[in-house]
Amino acid sequence: MVSPKTLAHLLLGSIAGNVSAQQLVLHPQKACSSIASSFSHPDVTVNFASYITAGTNVSIDQSGDLSTCMHPAGAVPVDLCRVAMFVKTSGISNITLEAWLPTNWTGRFLSTGNGGLSGCIQYDDIAYGTSYGFATVGANNGHNGTSGDAFYMNSEVVEDFSWRSVHTGVVVGKAITEAYYGSDYMKSYYLGCSTGGRQGFKEVQQFPHDFDGVVVGAPAVGFNNLSSWSGSFYLYTGDNSSATFLSPDKWALVHQDILKQCDSIDGVADGILEDPELCAYNPVTLQCSPSASNTSSCLTSAQVATVRKVFSPYYGTDSANNSALIFPRMQPGSELADAFIYYNGQPFPYTEDWFRYAILEDPDWKASQLNSYYAALANMKNPANIETWQGDISAFKNKGGKVLHYHGQADSIITSSNSPRYYDHVSQTMGLPPSELDDFYRFFRIAGMDHCSGGVGAWEIGQSAEGDATDESQGNVLMRMVEWVEQGEAPETVRGVKFVNDTASLGVDFVRDHCRYPMRNKCVDPDNYKEPSAWKCVL
Repeated sequence: MVSPKTLAHLLLGSIAGNVSAQQLVLHPQKACSSIASSFSHPDVTVNFASYITAGTNVSIDQSGDLSTCMHPAGAVPVDLCRVAMFVKTSGISNITLEAWLPTNWTGRFLSTGNGGLSGCIQYDDIAYGTSYGFATVGANNGHNGTSGDAFYMNSEVVEDFSWRSVHTGVVVGKAITEAYYGSDYMKSYYLGCSTGGRQGFKEVQQFPHDFDGVVVGAPAVGFNNLSSWSGSFYLYTGDNSSATFLSPDKWALVHQDILKQCDSIDGVADGILEDPELCAYNPVTLQCSPSASNTSSCLTSAQVATVRKVFSPYYGTDSANNSALIFPRMQPGSELADAFIYYNGQPFPYTEDWFRYAILEDPDWKASQLNSYYAALANMKNPANIETWQGDISAFKNKGGKVLHYHGQADSIITSSNSPRYYDHVSQTMGLPPSELDDFYRFFRIAGMDHCSGGVGAWEIGQSAEGDATDESQGNVLMRMVEWVEQGEAPETVRGVKFVNDTASLGVDFVRDHCRYPMRNKCVDPDNYKEPSAWKCVL
């Protein structure tokens, strides 16, 4: 039996965009069984095809390197055919691809992305897509597990990671969708965050005809420079015995001081920075007095210097020995989480893996060796053009494609300052002001959201299966994209929900409408700040 929530998903899926009646697969068990032998496509081997009824727990391979992947526990949301495939991408590389084909299909196709350096299929995103009636695919990015060691001495695997896994998955996924349903898809969509966000923009830049609508969050664009920036924090903090290191308790002091200095800039002190770009935080207010014998509730001068570096842009030098921006600053507001991620006194593993295996091909290289020379080398080498910083996306615009881009303003992994930087880069490259860019590319800053999800803000916007955001399209970025593509109704704001303790059963704490860039949220009714009507988008 289809659950009430799944039924709501499917009803919304059939209504949004005025798609013709959903296609119901007749004899789905037989159709699923036969697709394993009947489907033929170059370089593709079908490993298995299994018909699964709604509510059934899916068995996921967790052997070998796959044991490091975070596989969600849970059941498939709808009746579907799960097809697993081996796809050869070169003489020395391949991807594992899965297509989940719902029995009740809306005629829409959806591709999902990945995260970090991982070769992990994001099954929760695939399941999420099928819950709305999309024929949905996801791949392992050309390798298994969360390490980057598969890149070592194999540029083809790097090519898969940069772009080929997603694009190949789209080509094969659309072919098997047509073969299974006996008709072509009507519209094609993409959903991904972080590395998945970068993959989405890579598709927009390099394969503009793959998708009609792309939803990307916290995109890891400027990838080589991002990898260098991520490794720079260890150089600032040192290990946990260094005078420059701050404990989580000290970062909690910094956080409270940031709120004291910047929280009210948006009109109300609610523990959320609506626009961290406006926060020019000065940590000197926390510096211990020269006579202090107990420094547990203040910062030493060395620690103040660390905080200044953390919240400053990361610069190197260019070929003319001029100062050159590598990556923008970490935004204030992320420090509570980052005390355990970037500021924990240990090298950031993604940085170390990327340089060891993809840039230097030196497994013994250590992140403590990072400097502006290595950052420049990574940027220059740019394997498989993974930087993903192309500003001219006119081909995607001209074919009628749409981009909905979001980024949490308390992101502890990829600074939220990088997203407006890319948006502005597109605007300047194409010579289009925001009023014209809005026709096909809209960017929303989600106050208080951490990396892709979580945080103190109204972060549940329907971006993934994580959480319980509304099915109503104003609060669901995936279905909002469907309305934009199929009905021409572009989003003015994105509605977010914050549940009490992030638990839907405990009720809604507050709701907030997040503004599209370059506008920002301003509280005009502080007494009722938990109501969306208390906020106004301003320039």
